[in-house]
Amino acid sequence: MYKLIQEIFGGFIVTLKHAFRPRDTIQYPEQRKARSERFRGRIVLTKDPDGQERCVSCYLCSSVCPVDCIDIQGTEDENERRYPAKFDINFSRCILCGLCEEACPTLAIQLTQDYEFCSTNREKLLYHKEDLLIDGTGKHPDYSFYHHAGVPIKGKAIGDNPDEQKPVDVYTNLP
Repeated sequence: MYKLIQEIFGGFIVTLKHAFRPRDTIQYPEQRKARSERFRGRIVLTKDPDGQERCVSCYLCSSVCPVDCIDIQGTEDENERRYPAKFDINFSRCILCGLCEEACPTLAIQLTQDYEFCSTNREKLLYHKEDLLIDGTGKHPDYSFYHHAGVPIKGKAIGDNPDEQKPVDVYTNLP
């Protein structure tokens, strides 16, 4: 019985000790808490330095997503360049884990510092390509997938870019 009373009063003492300490309260809309540089917030789609979409509809982001919140349908333009005709992210399911950003070979998907996109309506949390696409290059201003990847498109053969080497003819290398 003595042990029980001692534990109850010990709990009261801890409660009273914390009741009179100063608080670390932040007045949220006026004051913002400092976030780290690696903070993962809202997802955006970026454009390359030429002003075209970076996404090539490779489906890596949708396949790596643990909650299956990304829906993509790809197509090609007249220059045989792939782009998403449909790119939807359901933010009511997204856990902002950042796996889609890490899987993206074109650096098209980037996570921003923005975290204020809540809603009471689930339909408003379904973001389409028009909602996700921004007019800038994001964190990687000089990267262009089609200039580095060695992918042939109309007007550019494999090996025509400054960072690429000409393809090797395997038949001339035979002994």
